[in-house]
Amino acid sequence: MALIDCLPLTEHLSRITTEFATQWWHWFFFAQPDIPERVINADPDSWYHGDPQSMGQENYDEWRAATRNPDVVRAMLEDYRAGLTVDRRHEEDDRAAGTQIQCPALILWSLRDDLEDLYGDPVKIWRQWAPNVRGHGIDSGHHVAEEAPEALASSLTDFFAGRPG
Repeated sequence: MALIDCLPLTEHLSRITTEFATQWWHWFFFAQPDIPERVINADPDSWYHGDPQSMGQENYDEWRAATRNPDVVRAMLEDYRAGLTVDRRHEEDDRAAGTQIQCPALILWSLRDDLEDLYGDPVKIWRQWAPNVRGHGIDSGHHVAEEAPEALASSLTDFFAGRPG
């Protein structure tokens, strides 16, 4: 399995600091019922920022169309809602039961985003959840696939081909 720019949600929640709450306030706003849709859909361009230069014009255009589609916006928000409710409960249950991820896991993260700055080494955190973990940062911002497609593809290809990392 490959995971990009993430930690288990309960790890985020258990490590909340003022810095995290200030930078990631949108998690809690997006989890609210109905209000985020009304606010975001009123002016999606002020909410979602992308860069056609770093993303490539075709990717940017597709991404921009998606962020202007109310059904897509609702689906994105439902992910945040699930994260703070059912997903969190499932993680807590798994943790209490001692359940671990048994398949090999590749953890990748953006070096120009804040995951490592907020929490330290993501691989070290994931090792508490999965015994067979490896990973590294990729020189990109939040949109890894669009900003660093070659580096991401190379990392994924090497991992899934079983090459040492």
